[in-house]
Amino acid sequence: MQLTTSLAIRSTKKGLCFDIHVNPHASRAEISGVADGALKVRVTVPPVEGAANQAVIALLAKTLGLKKSQLALAAGAQSRRKTILASGLSAAELENKVKKLTQPETRPAAKPGTDQR
Repeated sequence: MQLTTSLAIRSTKKGLCFDIHVNPHASRAEISGVADGALKVRVTVPPVEGAANQAVIALLAKTLGLKKSQLALAAGAQSRRKTILASGLSAAELENKVKKLTQPETRPAAKPGTDQR
C-alpha cells in the first residue's frame, strides 16, 4: 500500500462516505494512517460474527470525537476494505479530524550544544 496523507471522502445524500482498511486481531486498537485513500484501522478483536465491525465503529467514534450513531457500515461487512458512512459533520471537519490523527508527532528541536543521543 502506498501511504498518502489524504483520505478520499465522498459526499452522498445520507452523509459522507470514506473507505477504511481493517486489520482485525491486531496487538492494539488504533488508527495507523492513510494508505491508498483509505484509513488504516487496527482492532484487537477477531473477525467473528461482526465483532470486528462493532469494534471499528467504536474506535472510529472515540478517536474522531463522534457518537457511534453518527457512523455506520455502508459496505464491506465481511471484507477488510469497508466503506463507512458518517453523518452530522462536513467534509472539511472530517478531513481535519483525520489529519490530526494521522499527523506524525513533531519533536522539539534540540538545543545547540546538547548531546542528541
